[in-house]
Amino acid sequence: MTEQHDSHKNSTRTGESTTEERSDEHRYAHRSADGETRPRKDRRHRHRSNDNTDTGSFPMVRRRPSRSVNVNAKRARMVTSVLVALLCALLGFGYVVQVRNTSSSYESLSEDELVRVLDETSTQVDKLEQRRNELNRQLTSIQSAADKQKEAEKIAEQNAQTSGILSGRLPAEGKGVTIVVTQHDTRVDAATMFTLIEELRNAGAEVISFNSVRIVTSSYVKDAKSGLVVDGSQLSSPYTIKAIGNPSDLQNAIQIAGGVGSRLKVSFNATVSVTQNDSVRIDEVRQPQQYQYARTVE
Repeated sequence: MTEQHDSHKNSTRTGESTTEERSDEHRYAHRSADGETRPRKDRRHRHRSNDNTDTGSFPMVRRRPSRSVNVNAKRARMVTSVLVALLCALLGFGYVVQVRNTSSSYESLSEDELVRVLDETSTQVDKLEQRRNELNRQLTSIQSAADKQKEAEKIAEQNAQTSGILSGRLPAEGKGVTIVVTQHDTRVDAATMFTLIEELRNAGAEVISFNSVRIVTSSYVKDAKSGLVVDGSQLSSPYTIKAIGNPSDLQNAIQIAGGVGSRLKVSFNATVSVTQNDSVRIDEVRQPQQYQYARTVE
């Protein structure tokens, strides 16, 4: 009984497979995408290889690719190519028309009109040339003003340095001499030491210091019980005077016969030594003097 039931099921499956095969044959008997008609026998053999009557599986049918995507892409490329070609043609046509119009515009002018156009062009060229010359003059003026400004700044800086050195506000360094005056039994008076400073100035000394005091135009020297007072500072022997200038001239101004050096030795029995140096550094500085009455001229 069971065997009959199984045989009946197998026959039913076989009938279903046969029906499916006939349906597939009818379905795939149409033309393919490339226009060729494929033999039904080959397709039938292919589907039978995928059909298993023992397990009751159905044939695997592959889906054919969609033709709409490829067709749309080809159409888009064709439309783009046509548009590009049309645009290039229009641009070329416009360029040719413009060139012809320009040439024809001058060809159609009379001799007087051409002369007028030439005169107008020459006038424009002359105006542009005048404008160029004017701009060149402005540029030269600006450069000259800039150079003058730089020169003025340079001169002002030099004057500030010179003024700072002369007024004692800035340190100084240069060739010069170092003078040391040592008193013994007799006290050296202020008048003789002030004469020594004046002799150095007359010999061309640019900067002078007296011990720890920077000598300026308003400096003074006066006597004190234990030595000298220079610009309010109490000083005592030995006295060291530094001077920046020509070393030979400064030394001769002190050691000349009958000069201040000889007076110090003879009158005060003091020891005077003068040493020339290639580098004399004066670090003593003075604060700017506040004038109560004097004002600069506007």
